[in-house]
This record gives sequence, structure tokens and C-alpha cells, in this order.
Amino acid sequence: MCRLRQVRNIYLQCGHGVTESDVMVQCENSKCRFSPFHPTSCKQPRCRQTCIQYHSFPEQYSPQLNRLCPMCQNLLASRGRR
Repeated sequence: MCRLRQVRNIYLQCGHGVTESDVMVQCENSKCRFSPFHPTSCKQPRCRQTCIQYHSFPEQYSPQLNRLCPMCQNLLASRGRR
């Protein structure tokens, strides 16, 4: 089943968290209405009876990165230019 991937990076050096844009992960199931492998010839109401009509629960990741977040990196770089 197709699903969303949600990622929130945690930056250990500054403690900030940054949420990335959701990404659609497409499956290869021809019975999933959202899949690129779902036939274009499959039409309603038959599609609703035979095919998956919903996304699965989103994958959620929260990697912990041992560095500064992008905002703190930019702030540090701009202070260094002065």
C-alpha cells in the first residue's frame, strides 16, 4: 500500500528539531488505487469494490544527527563573516 514518510530530524548539538516535507512512498501493488501500477482502465464503482482506497499508516522517522540544525549553521556562518 502507498504511504507517507514523515521525517523529523533532531539535531543534538543545538537541540532543535526540523520536520521535513512529507514524501509519498508508492507501492507496486496494482490493486492500490494510488500506485503507479494501478491500471488506468480500473474505474468506479468497480475500483472501490476491488482495490485498496486508502493509504497505510505513515512511516515516521526521527533520526538524531550529531550536528547543528541548518538554521544554527547559517547563524554561525553569518557571524563568522562579520
